[in-house]
Amino acid sequence: MKLRFWLVGAFVGAALLQTSGVYAKAEVIVKAENKGDFATVVMAVHQEMQPGGRYEFIDQKNRQKIDTIFTEMQSLFDKSDTIAQMNQSDKVQLFNDQEAANAILTRSDDKRMVCETVAPLGSHIPKTVCRTYREVEQEHRDTQNLQQQMQQVNNPSGSSFPGPKGGH
Repeated sequence: MKLRFWLVGAFVGAALLQTSGVYAKAEVIVKAENKGDFATVVMAVHQEMQPGGRYEFIDQKNRQKIDTIFTEMQSLFDKSDTIAQMNQSDKVQLFNDQEAANAILTRSDDKRMVCETVAPLGSHIPKTVCRTYREVEQEHRDTQNLQQQMQQVNNPSGSSFPGPKGGH
């Protein structure tokens, strides 16, 4: 009886752990009340986009989007030093820009959990595997590096096509 109770408890606990990540609140990354705070936020985000930073894996297209959003936000703060001094239209634009920037950064956050259902090798029973975005991207980079190394070993001349063979 104790074993049965323990198994039910373990099953319920595991189910709660799996669903707990679904309801996590998104972190606000880009938020500033005034021009000075905004400059600090921009510097911090750009630093985190460097290698080893939290947003290291953000792609070039999204880096450009972030910079465009920051430029738009900067122009709003150039017109008014604080949110309290902005007109309603500018406040709405600033809010929308912040939300867009936070959405991009959250998606590229190296701590974000990415879960997938996979069938392990030799089994038909699917299994849920969760890893951080950093782990997923690092595995992707490692695979690309390995493929490049294998190509260099198989074709040391650097050419993608084999040279002529024989003297026809």
